[in-house]
Amino acid sequence: MMKCLFLTASFVVFVANFLSAQDTAPIKIATDRLLWHENVDKQQQKLLNEEGVVALSEDPSINLHVKEALIHRVDELQRQLEIDSQYTSNIKKKYLRSLESMLKGFNENWRNKDYSIAQAPSLVKAFEECMVLDFKNESIQPVLDKQEYGVGKILVECFLYPSENIGVAPTRLELIRKYCGLHPDDILKVLRNYSNTYFTDSLIKVAAYRDISKLYDYAQARDELGARIRRHPDTLVHLISQMATSKSGRLYFPFLENLLRGKITIEEIDKVKENDLAYFRLMVQTRVEYAGRLLPPLKDTAREMKALTSMMARKAKEYFVNEINALHSVDNEAIRFKRLEGLSAPELYYIAVLSEDQIYTSSFVKGVYPRIFQRMTNPRGDSLLLSVNGDYFRKFIKMCAGYNTLNDFLGRMEKENASVLMKAFVIGLEKTEGTEEAVDVADSYSSIMDKNAELAEFIKAEVRWNLEKSTKTDSKKGKVIYNILSVLFESADTTSKINLSETLGIPPVYTVDYKSLKDDSGRIVMQAFFYGDEDKDGQNSFASFMGMFRNNPNWKIVENSEWVGISTAKGKLIQIYANKPLMGENDPEETAINHLTDYLFDHKLQPSIFIHRGHSFHVQSTMKRIMPTARIVILGSCGGYNNINEVLSISNDAHIISSKQTGTMHVNEPILQAMNSSLLAGKNIDWIGMWKELGSKFTTGDAKEKFDDYIPPFKNMGALFIKAYRKAMDTEK
Repeated sequence: MMKCLFLTASFVVFVANFLSAQDTAPIKIATDRLLWHENVDKQQQKLLNEEGVVALSEDPSINLHVKEALIHRVDELQRQLEIDSQYTSNIKKKYLRSLESMLKGFNENWRNKDYSIAQAPSLVKAFEECMVLDFKNESIQPVLDKQEYGVGKILVECFLYPSENIGVAPTRLELIRKYCGLHPDDILKVLRNYSNTYFTDSLIKVAAYRDISKLYDYAQARDELGARIRRHPDTLVHLISQMATSKSGRLYFPFLENLLRGKITIEEIDKVKENDLAYFRLMVQTRVEYAGRLLPPLKDTAREMKALTSMMARKAKEYFVNEINALHSVDNEAIRFKRLEGLSAPELYYIAVLSEDQIYTSSFVKGVYPRIFQRMTNPRGDSLLLSVNGDYFRKFIKMCAGYNTLNDFLGRMEKENASVLMKAFVIGLEKTEGTEEAVDVADSYSSIMDKNAELAEFIKAEVRWNLEKSTKTDSKKGKVIYNILSVLFESADTTSKINLSETLGIPPVYTVDYKSLKDDSGRIVMQAFFYGDEDKDGQNSFASFMGMFRNNPNWKIVENSEWVGISTAKGKLIQIYANKPLMGENDPEETAINHLTDYLFDHKLQPSIFIHRGHSFHVQSTMKRIMPTARIVILGSCGGYNNINEVLSISNDAHIISSKQTGTMHVNEPILQAMNSSLLAGKNIDWIGMWKELGSKFTTGDAKEKFDDYIPPFKNMGALFIKAYRKAMDTEK
């Protein structure tokens, strides 16, 4: 660092610069340059802590290199500038200003991911090279082009004044290209301002192969970049541009791979895209082909596979499942399941597996499942899976287990093939993407254990074998998955004394602490969501719900045209808020929910219990309002993986009650009454005891069947698996 000494009869300035490695004589600095040296010193000072030590990194060797470069070497550059006679005073000021800019750039950016503390030596070395070129009025671009983005970005700002180096403009352009290399997801956003550079076309191609959907959006734009994309010569980019100019371009996405391969044309898709049935059939045909390509020896994933899956699921639910669900009260199966007429076994299969979170028990058991085998010439289970190239086979097995058709399904094949299939059901979960398939295996076990004890033991043995294998191969994901499954399955035995919370290191699963449900003001707040439907299901459910509180001296009610507030009249403070299931133009129900949500926020009311009441196609409206304060979430008919995973992403300690069937007021109300009974007494919620007591009320017929469809938190294997998996993977990091 430069140190200043002032000695003069009128005003004489001396500045002494002491380098740690040598003893140098004081240098005389003109007064008009003193400020420039001080500015450099101030930036150097920011590199030091209170003890005067560089401690930017946990690695001492990196700190040493930073000190050598940005303290010692910069001090030496200051000294050289002062003693070098070839530099005029203005030139010296110019490069002192450049040094300040370099240090300031480092100080402001070393924490950012595009920069690195370890770049300090390269930064100073490149600065010196640039200074030499700049002094000779030559371009600094050759030096900066060789540097990493962070070094170049800092240095390009150092040679602007009083006149800009001729290499600055081309270097800035090259830095744009380097930035896009570091941030490929931002390529198109950046290119909007640089649509006519030498690298625009090459980067458009990179962006296209990285995110086709994003390119499609930009290709639609009526700006220079959109035009450049539409003129691009690459086959994929050209096809996306062609789709983007169509009013129904998104309908082509599921077939993108085959469009590129020339196996189908846009004209052929146009013939069916307006017909839901024909369009769905074409997607099934395409999906089966794509699934085959995932198998050895190809192991090839088609482009936009997710777009195909998403569109298939949407059509399966909107066109088929919603229709047969809505007719659940119709006894005449020919009328109820008319929409399934003429569908092939694979088409019915995909309707089932892609609508897991919406299809009713009766829609699957009475409608889709039996028709699958009715439509097959040889109604065998293994033949069905072969016809779809094994696609979603774990999901189908899980659904069969949940809907008590697994024994029938496995009975439709040779025993040896059934054993191979169930081995495949368990094996290789560590190789699957994410955890959904492992969750499907976890979710299946309780149902399998209830209906087929021999098969349950077989699955437990396979899990143990896979755990041993994963341990031998040191597969981190495998060890975590199979250990959790092994613990969950062992705990499902009625004689087991395994405490899942202790064994898996997750929060309590058998009870909910009363105190954890209270907010900072000591209140327990619940929010219930109701939805109006043409079949009056939501309206009837709301009326039944309110019947628990009206004319009850323990509760008081306030209401307006959009929502109700229910609170305890005495004792423990419990507040329940519910929107009214309104119907009409401009979606008054959504408006009511929004107004209630605003009220809760304005009054600092944070619900810890959320209740979804209504058909499963309303669930996303509820989901987007669940808060991190959630400790209990009752999902009704929405127990699919995606919904459970989403809830646990919002609140990782939530206890989830879900059902395989549509939620029914005849079960929902007793559950809520049992919960309220515990809360009014200030007691913890004991799920095991509560469920045992509730079970004694539902002993026969339809009531028992509906109650048995509800899954309590301590038996929600999928939710428990997700909690344990996240905990284990966090621990392993």
